[in-house]
Amino acid sequence: MGVLATLVFFAYVPALAFLWYFYHKDRYEPEPKRYVIATFLLGATLSVAIAYVLEGILTVGGIIKPILPTTAFYVALVAGLVEEPSKALAVRLPFRAGQMDGIMDGLVYGVAAGLGFAATENFLYGLGWGVAVTVTRAFLTPLAHATWTAIIGVGYGLMAEGKPVALGNFYALAITLHFFWDYFAFLSATVPAYNIVLIFLLLLNLAILRYFLLLGEEEDRRRFWYGYFFRG
Repeated sequence: MGVLATLVFFAYVPALAFLWYFYHKDRYEPEPKRYVIATFLLGATLSVAIAYVLEGILTVGGIIKPILPTTAFYVALVAGLVEEPSKALAVRLPFRAGQMDGIMDGLVYGVAAGLGFAATENFLYGLGWGVAVTVTRAFLTPLAHATWTAIIGVGYGLMAEGKPVALGNFYALAITLHFFWDYFAFLSATVPAYNIVLIFLLLLNLAILRYFLLLGEEEDRRRFWYGYFFRG
């Protein structure tokens, strides 16, 4: 297997495997595959392109001079502020198409957008820094990005079913978690002890995904049995 094929494999196959898992957890009202795939592809292309351009401007100094010195804090903050709204653009496709009606839908589409973004990001990192970087990131950053965008997706899912949600709170939580992840990842490059914080954040991300998954399954289960007894 050549270098390029190896990069593609480790960047996209784990992400698609995670997507397959979450898609099949939506058992009661599975989302149309074309919308799930389209959300993944938008996250992998449009979202990455927008984030790449904006981060280049804000951190390298292109058109806009960086507001703060390009420290780990600043770069991590820019990453969170830029990448989460960029990924959310992919989530808005199924939302605006009327394909969301609850927590599970928002979770699935949020995960799809986050995984698509992480896959392409890992591929690009591999092109720049070598195959080992992509392999190392393959089973870590996809779940992290999936969690952060799933948080926003759940916000859109709740909004779609008419719940009075403050969508900005979901964005804020996703951006905050993203910031802390990147910040301590940068610090761990020089101080390995910070990897303990990254392990904690990874477990926290998994716990959030699990929590939303359980909420979504319970909501869909109630709807299913309500329809079975009262409409069927």
